[in-house]
Amino acid sequence: MASRSAGSGYLALPDALEGPGVLVLHAWWGLTPFFKQLCDRLAEAGFVALAPDLLAGHTTDDPEEARETLADADMDATLDLVRSSVLTLRGLPATPATPIGTLGFSMGGSWALWIASRMPEQVAATVVFYGTQNVDMSPATSAFLGHFAEVDPYVDDDERTLLEADLHVLDKDVEFHHYPGTGHWFFEEDRPAYDEPAAALAWDRTLAFLQAHLGENCR
Repeated sequence: MASRSAGSGYLALPDALEGPGVLVLHAWWGLTPFFKQLCDRLAEAGFVALAPDLLAGHTTDDPEEARETLADADMDATLDLVRSSVLTLRGLPATPATPIGTLGFSMGGSWALWIASRMPEQVAATVVFYGTQNVDMSPATSAFLGHFAEVDPYVDDDERTLLEADLHVLDKDVEFHHYPGTGHWFFEEDRPAYDEPAAALAWDRTLAFLQAHLGENCR
């Protein structure tokens, strides 16, 4: 496996130096070591993982500071960065000429859903951890996997339920999981809400989903 900082992001390659592409979209904490390590884990499983820095180098462990940073962010610039990151990942010599997967967390989960709807020809698999979106999902051709906490003040229950129902009504390939006893950030081991058994189960499901929808070029 090889990894490096890539301009305004982080790129991790598998030992074979090629494989299906997965775009990792971090939470409002910024591109922290956890999300870089997540890219490394994807590379170990045979994927080419790219995590763009959506907050221009800013990282924090303070939810209030994270909220303020997100409120001050230029959404148009972030939109352009997310879109260009999809095209960059697809254009790498290390990735095949096939659609990519996305893996988003909270804020990044919303962006992952947005990409699936707005760039349908680019995305074959969308994984969302505790994030929702209210855009029209009818253009999407991606399969969807969602991981949600039982108690989550950051995710509106009605919006999550409506998203899942809409995806089913639209006849999308969708699978949402709810993890009893967990809260927002349950997957992230550097957060107090981290739940190891739930995180392990969600990771196993995520890898199986990505492998099923992105081809056979990964372990």
